[in-house]
Amino acid sequence: MRHRAVVLLTFFLPGAIAGQTTAGRAAPDGVLQQFIRFADIFGGRLVAAFDSIPASRYDFRPTPSQQSIGYIAQHLEDANYALCERMGTLRYAATAKDSLADSVKARWPKDTLIARLKTSLDFCDTALQGAGPVTTATRANTLLAFETDLAEHYSQLANYMRLIGLVPPSALPPLPRTAITLPVASLRPFAGSYQLASGVELVVTMRDTALFIRSTLGGPPAQLWPESARDFFLREVDAQLTFTRDAGGTVTGLVLHQFGRDRAARKVH
Repeated sequence: MRHRAVVLLTFFLPGAIAGQTTAGRAAPDGVLQQFIRFADIFGGRLVAAFDSIPASRYDFRPTPSQQSIGYIAQHLEDANYALCERMGTLRYAATAKDSLADSVKARWPKDTLIARLKTSLDFCDTALQGAGPVTTATRANTLLAFETDLAEHYSQLANYMRLIGLVPPSALPPLPRTAITLPVASLRPFAGSYQLASGVELVVTMRDTALFIRSTLGGPPAQLWPESARDFFLREVDAQLTFTRDAGGTVTGLVLHQFGRDRAARKVH
């Protein structure tokens, strides 16, 4: 079961290394896709951690010489923009607030700090998708610096959380989920292909009375278990899907929920 969970985890996101792709489609750069996957993991964990810490503890720091929780949040935002701008031509349009002292930004309200951190991660998502193949030492060095910064600060924040009696997100068990039964006729419209990223599609098919999903990057299909008329989950890994419809009721796409991040995929056929 452990091995199967790892397989699903790697193929289910754009962060898989593909051994092959469908005929006529260029393979996504496997190295870059792995960087994208780990950015999802640690970026999601950081957002979840900041969100679970009470606003009243954002001034906490273990010793006077260490950074406070609020300081870490604003530092991550700045570092994300600085590092991800190096990955291509995408540039962040700074405002007057960005030039304020770090000590001032560290005292911004919790909601402001989290919202700005999420925006910086979205910026990096876009920069990573347009970064191109990892063929130079400079690009590899920038990607490693970005991933390492996220991982190091999550480790820092996880230690802070334990010191104030909180459990870090990565140590929490998945939420229990209960499957319901839906009529086969209500499942059929969800079948189709959904473009999750360039060169990556999630293919949903009907098998008997159930929906199954697989990635064009490879890997075995996994069953989708309904928990509402449009929300589904996997049992092998902590990932959920929400199908979307237009005003006329036609299925237009889905949203993948994993690692605390939401990724939209457009239905292409």
